[in-house]
Amino acid sequence: MQCFWRVILRLGWIVALAILSGPRPGVAQEPLLYAAVGDITRPPIGWVEFCAEHVSECKVAPSEPRSVVLSLRLWRDLVRINQAVNANIRPMTDLEHYGVVEKWAYPDDGYGDCEDYVLLKRRMLMEAGWPREALLITVVRETSGDGHAVLTVRTDRGDFVLDNQNEAIVLWSESGYRFVKRQSQSDPNVWVSLGDPRPSAATATSR
Repeated sequence: MQCFWRVILRLGWIVALAILSGPRPGVAQEPLLYAAVGDITRPPIGWVEFCAEHVSECKVAPSEPRSVVLSLRLWRDLVRINQAVNANIRPMTDLEHYGVVEKWAYPDDGYGDCEDYVLLKRRMLMEAGWPREALLITVVRETSGDGHAVLTVRTDRGDFVLDNQNEAIVLWSESGYRFVKRQSQSDPNVWVSLGDPRPSAATATSR
């Protein structure tokens, strides 16, 4: 198992170096770095109910949007926290866990579904000094059409995705998901729709 994680970490550094070195001459079309932000839309009911239970975390004043200037040290933060949460939390549906179809909560008992992984990663990154405005809970669609949640990290190198279904941290446009909506950078209680100019055949269809 230790050998496995050493390989993953090594690959993480290879990816990081490629990202931080910027575009290379002669490389074919570059991937889309940022998702297009659209109109304000309704927040997920899970977020609304989470905020009713965690008032102090959600009662925040609007602020200026911020993006992280990505460095090797900060990339290492992303890799470490993404791996730690994915390794230590066991997947369990809300119906199995709480007896309800949808509930967003911190997985403090070691179990959770995709939104719970996202909430914990967001909290841990903020505790590590990352700005809230760059850590955006995001709703996507899988190729099957099923809903899913990931954490979008807004950086000067693009929108990166932390996902409990993928150990690798990738650009949003390389995740294979269809992006639906996410938190606004200026206010976590305001949600915005996301435009996705990629061919629909290559991604999940948004309902």
